[in-house]
Order: sequence, then structure tokens, then C-alpha cells
Amino acid sequence: MYMFLRNLSFLDISYSTTVFPKLLHMVYTQQKTISFTGCIIQLYFFMVCACTEFFLLGVMAYDRYVAICHPLHYVLLMSLKQCAKLTTGVWAVGLLDPLVHTLLTANLSFCSTHHIDHFYCDLVPLLKITCSDISTIHILNYINASTLGVGTFSLTSVSYVYIIRTILKIRSSQGRQKAFSTCTSHLTCVTLFYGTVFGSYLKPMGSYDPLQDSLFALLYIALVPMLNPIIYTLKNKEFKDNFKKIRPSLCFISQHLRITQCGH
Repeated sequence: MYMFLRNLSFLDISYSTTVFPKLLHMVYTQQKTISFTGCIIQLYFFMVCACTEFFLLGVMAYDRYVAICHPLHYVLLMSLKQCAKLTTGVWAVGLLDPLVHTLLTANLSFCSTHHIDHFYCDLVPLLKITCSDISTIHILNYINASTLGVGTFSLTSVSYVYIIRTILKIRSSQGRQKAFSTCTSHLTCVTLFYGTVFGSYLKPMGSYDPLQDSLFALLYIALVPMLNPIIYTLKNKEFKDNFKKIRPSLCFISQHLRITQCGH
């Protein structure tokens, strides 16, 4: 579980660093421009983060399924070697999947305008301003959405169907609560991620609304990565135990800083 959480943390950091440094530079300098190469690079790495998170959340759902439905076989089925293979596969697919989209987008022609009605280089705003034929990209998008989005969402949904069925079979209410608490953090993260992504992309391209899409983009680029660590640490027993140990030290440092500030 902690191997997957480390990868999720790195992914959340990557989301923000793909978009916000350039965005902050634009706000600071008031130069709202980006080179074509920089735009394509940003598009690629953003799509890498999105694709990787789809697969990573699906693998984490499978991990929770094995932990709750097959606890005696968990060490065997989710060994360190097996987790490493799954993580490597997740990143490999995440890095390779957006390549075709990126290459096709890089070869588009932008005749009428170079103004992107968004705060970063996303696929839909770029397709809205091109004068090239984008039918191939549309077909690729539908194929990708059905295999990537629907596939990983189905894996996550089926995993939780079996998880809920297994939890309901537990006789004691304390046992049910303990079993369900092990997957509430992941379920919350999945709900936040799929809710914001589907709200932004699961609609016809003709109904594209720049303001609405920018709002949803801020949610899954800024809010979701910020909430994920909080969600997992609040439910984590090891974190609570360690926080209790260092709490007296934090209080002492805080009190010392207040005294120092008043004396100064």
C-alpha cells in the first residue's frame, strides 16, 4: 500500500509542477505566452499524469480488494515484487499512451488564431483553434476513453462491489467498520478524481465551456492533489501514532517561537 501511496504522492506533485510554475510566471510577468514546443511538452506531461492516475487508482482498488476479500493470500498476491511490477506497468502505460495524441497534435495547423482559451495547454482547447482535420484524433479519443477511462473505472467499480459484499458478510459491526475503514481513503480519492475529470471531459466537444472547464481543471490539478495527502494521513494509524509522539516537540517549538517573537 505504501509503495502505491508514494507513487500517488509523486503523481500529485507532478500534476502541479506541470502547470503551475508556468502559470505563476505568466501572472508575475503579465506575459501570457508560451512557445509551441513548451505547449506540446506541457500537454504531453499533463496527459501522462492523467493516464497514470487512472491506472494507479485502478491498481490501488485491486490492492484493497485483495486485502479485504483474500486477506490470507495478500502477502503472496501483493508481494513487494508484484507491487513493483504493477507500478512499473502503470508508469509504462502512462508514459506511452499519450505519445500518439501528442504527436498528432504537434502536427496540427493553427491558421486563424494562436489564442488558447485556457490557463494551460490542454487537448480540447488546442483542438478548438486548429484548422486541420481532427477526425483521427476524435476516433483516437473515443478509443482511449473507452479503454482507459471506462476500463479503469470498471476495474475500480467491480473491486468495490466485491469489497462491499465481503464486508456485509462480516458478522460484527466493529469488524465491518474496521474493514471498510481500510478503503475509505482510496474511495474518497477515486470519487474526487473521477468526479472532476468526468465533469470536465465526459461531454460533447461542441458544448465546451472555457470557464467551466477552467474551474474543473483547477479542482483536479490543485484541489485533488492537495486533499489526497490529507485524506490518507487522517485515516492512517501510523501517522496518528507518530504525530502524538512529536506533538509535545511541536508545541515546545511553537511556544519558543512566540516567546522569541515577543522579546524581539
